Amino acid sequence: MRHLVLSAALGLGLLIPSSAWAETLIVGPEGVPMALGEALKQARDGDVIDLLPGLYKGTVGVIEQKRLTIRGVGDRPVVEADGRHAEGKAIWVVRNGDVTIENIEFRGTRVPDANGAGIRFEKGRLTVMRCRFVDNQTGLLTANFLDAELRIEDSEFVQAVRQEGSLPHLLYVGRIGRFEITGSRFHQGFEGHLIKSRAKVNRIAYNLIVDGPDGSASYEIDLPNGGDAVVVGNILAQSAQTQNPVIVSYGAEGKAWDTNRLLLSHNTLVSDYPLAWFLRSWPEKLGEGTSIRAVNNLTVGPGVFSFGSAGRFDGNWPTVASSLVEPMLLDFALKRDSWLRGRTDDPRGLAGDEAVPTAEFTLPVGTRPLAPPAAWSPGALQR
Repeated sequence: MRHLVLSAALGLGLLIPSSAWAETLIVGPEGVPMALGEALKQARDGDVIDLLPGLYKGTVGVIEQKRLTIRGVGDRPVVEADGRHAEGKAIWVVRNGDVTIENIEFRGTRVPDANGAGIRFEKGRLTVMRCRFVDNQTGLLTANFLDAELRIEDSEFVQAVRQEGSLPHLLYVGRIGRFEITGSRFHQGFEGHLIKSRAKVNRIAYNLIVDGPDGSASYEIDLPNGGDAVVVGNILAQSAQTQNPVIVSYGAEGKAWDTNRLLLSHNTLVSDYPLAWFLRSWPEKLGEGTSIRAVNNLTVGPGVFSFGSAGRFDGNWPTVASSLVEPMLLDFALKRDSWLRGRTDDPRGLAGDEAVPTAEFTLPVGTRPLAPPAAWSPGALQR
């Protein structure tokens, strides 16, 4: 059964754009009123598929439409692989379209090559909002097409599979054109990285990338092929069980793009490891013209940040965990009486408009707007 979304302007005929005739297909966990597989076959470009709350076991599929929205309605539906997968890749494969996926949890993907993802994104443009990825071999994995774009908002990636002989990344972005992520949380990695991206353009802003006491990830952010990367307003923390002392890695595997620029601004970088390497870069592998700029970051715990690194560093301050409100409760703000408050210059004057945070991460996921303070403090949180 197809459920038509009626327009109040139905009688306007040809004056209504084709998107106004989009239909909404309702999917239930027991296949009533419709099963997801049936909905994917029936949906036309521009349609919406609504998933009712509940547990969807083995509900795998390939999204072939050029324009489609799939969204959970009410309490977030859980889609569990339950031993199944689409094309040996993922629970859902996004083939090549402008697709939005919202308010759905993807759980438990396993495939023979150990790269099973909640979502496998191949080509087109994918927007993921308010989703959750739990206990997958890879939370979300992309292919390598320059015309592909991925945007993630207000989502959670958690509990990497503990599978020997593999490196499960919570999020793995291939060599695509553009990758953006905001307001999202990452924790409980295992041996792989929390975020790994080979994209040409990366915009990583206002996220909580904190492995936590149960995590043992390697890097928090890995940008192995460089690219144009702006990393602003994030809270990044490695656990004492980390597989690697580096928190942010840039250029370790060499050049893939003509433009290689890293801007690291107003991030809070925390380490429970005995000696952290907060930022490690390999500009010699990326070639002439590589730019690395770090302004107004806050490093917490013993370790090195600018020492031995090429680039320009301004307004970055070290501190200790006791200067923060309550890191164990994920409150990484400086205490009210901290002498570091108001110690940095306006980031716009240091590194331009892109260096200025305009939001802050807020639990459990999401962001809140940030008005420019009278005086800037180092790190991601100005409150």
